[in-house]
Amino acid sequence: MDKITQRAYAKINLGLDVLRRRPDGYHEVKMIMQTVDLYDELLLEKREKPGITLLCDHGGLPLDGSNLICRAADLLFQEKKITEGVKITLTKRIPIAAGMAGGSADAAAAMRGLNALFGMGYAIPQLQTLGVRLGADIPYCIVGGTMLSEGIGEVLSPLPAPPEAFLVIAKPEINVSTAFVYGNLHLDSVQSHPDIDGMMESLRKGELEGITDRLGNVLETVTIQEYPVIEEIKELMRSQGAENALMSGSGPTVFGIFREREAAGEAAQEVEKKRLAKQVFVTTFYRERNC
Repeated sequence: MDKITQRAYAKINLGLDVLRRRPDGYHEVKMIMQTVDLYDELLLEKREKPGITLLCDHGGLPLDGSNLICRAADLLFQEKKITEGVKITLTKRIPIAAGMAGGSADAAAAMRGLNALFGMGYAIPQLQTLGVRLGADIPYCIVGGTMLSEGIGEVLSPLPAPPEAFLVIAKPEINVSTAFVYGNLHLDSVQSHPDIDGMMESLRKGELEGITDRLGNVLETVTIQEYPVIEEIKELMRSQGAENALMSGSGPTVFGIFREREAAGEAAQEVEKKRLAKQVFVTTFYRERNC
């Protein structure tokens, strides 16, 4: 095998709670992560000449060693002492700096692809252990699906997939710094925390209403204050028939959950019409795991 293609699926957070700041500076979290059917594609091709070459159809990404894909490839090559090279071509669809783990998903897909392409022999838990060195979301992105995520995000417990529904995903034309959001999060002033345990129970029962009623993200207390357009998009989606709407991750992407595709499509059109977001997608939960 000389080449392999991998999909890198985006994620949303159905629930995101921050429990405390740890002495090492990381934050202890309790989240429910969910893959959505929106993905980047990576084509990985072996090269005899050593080195990692990254190409991308999006001009806004660095293609050097600072890119998380290149860092992931370099880590695996060093660990396995690979002397060959690889060319990786990235087709980008997931919005950038959006709170959807696009960079982590790309790095995870690169790790899965390289593991197979070069016969490295890593089991999934081993890839996850290596991946967390590069980013807390990578262990989740290696497997995807519906997961309870704890620790700094690397402690994962599988959950049943949510019932079928339609999603509108809207990313306004702003970029949010995750470091800024966490740096300005004051947990002592957070008045409401999402009911993660209740949401897990609703997932086990297959109750969409129990899930949508419990959507919550404590990081909204920072990001919405800085960027009110996020709340505008949430309100518009609800007015268009969304069961509920929420900001994903540290933002600024907002997703709304709809029971009917037609209503989701109309809501997406309204978001675009009012110019609240330029990148708008209608999609669904991706209910399978990558591995």
